[in-house]
Amino acid sequence: MTFSHEQVRRCTVAVDLGASRSRVYLKQAGLVVDEPSIVAVNMRSGALIAVGSPAERMAGRTPAHIRVVRPIANGTVVDIHMAQRMLRTMVGEKVRRSWRRNPLLRAAACVPHDADPLARRAVAETMAGLGARRVELVDTLVAAAVGCGLPVERPEATMVVSCGAAATEVAVLSLGAIVAAAKVPVGGDTIDHAVVQHLRSRYELTLPSLAVRALHRDVAAVGLAGPVNTVVLGRDVATGLARTVQVDPEDVRAVLQPPVNMLVDAIRSVLHRCPPDLVADLADRGIMLTGGSALLPGLDERLRQATTMPVQVATDPAVAAVNGLAALLEGRVQPLHLDPLAT
Repeated sequence: MTFSHEQVRRCTVAVDLGASRSRVYLKQAGLVVDEPSIVAVNMRSGALIAVGSPAERMAGRTPAHIRVVRPIANGTVVDIHMAQRMLRTMVGEKVRRSWRRNPLLRAAACVPHDADPLARRAVAETMAGLGARRVELVDTLVAAAVGCGLPVERPEATMVVSCGAAATEVAVLSLGAIVAAAKVPVGGDTIDHAVVQHLRSRYELTLPSLAVRALHRDVAAVGLAGPVNTVVLGRDVATGLARTVQVDPEDVRAVLQPPVNMLVDAIRSVLHRCPPDLVADLADRGIMLTGGSALLPGLDERLRQATTMPVQVATDPAVAAVNGLAALLEGRVQPLHLDPLAT
């Protein structure tokens, strides 16, 4: 079923289901949910122990009968039932009661650009579990571009690089549609994994997740000057005891070069598939970085050097997609002729 910009404007709820965080926007009310996409479940009783931030703090710290589950992976709902339970808890009973009083509740939701029919149906069924009678699916890249304030409805090129937790999507848009796009399995989680593997092989040390994020943010950012060495605390692989080591930031930056190079290659691939006139537009307008991983220090400078194009990080890049849906719902942008997506 095709849909138009006007159909999206009739929606009252906008949802961005990300592998890292889930966000819910209510028309004329604002952003009511911005929580990690994670739940803690008691495997004996099936009861939810925690949802969102409390569940995230439990990761790696639970007994055997409690599992920490992520029902969304790579922007795709992999466990519909658990995703529904997660969202119900996040939005709260008060909001759900107001939705139940609206028998024609419409919802708009983001889906990745390359989402197949099964992935799109999973998002629609998840929203149906919250009471939505109709679900309009909007390409995440289009929503992110709108949320960044880019003039996507004009006959001029705009480039968006959406850096997620598990993958990064690159696209050139014009006249409200995607001209060329690419996706690479590089995201914030990829950076974390690269750092973990380096520390394990070089120093025989494993780090807790929060320590890994702090390390690659503060001293392992590509192109960012850091201290001569950094002291990190982790667990010795052999003994299991706590141990501190001094890590050379330059070594960690070298480990991060391959995933960043994959991102650069994706940008070049998209540009090669664009008409010359659009590429000429981008020479002046440049690239807009969105998504939570766009805040990785030094990433914009690395891309600027590799592409010789202007690179800008969006204001609040993590919420660009849901802000774009909100702009469509509230009618704050010119009508777009969106690509048809089935519900």
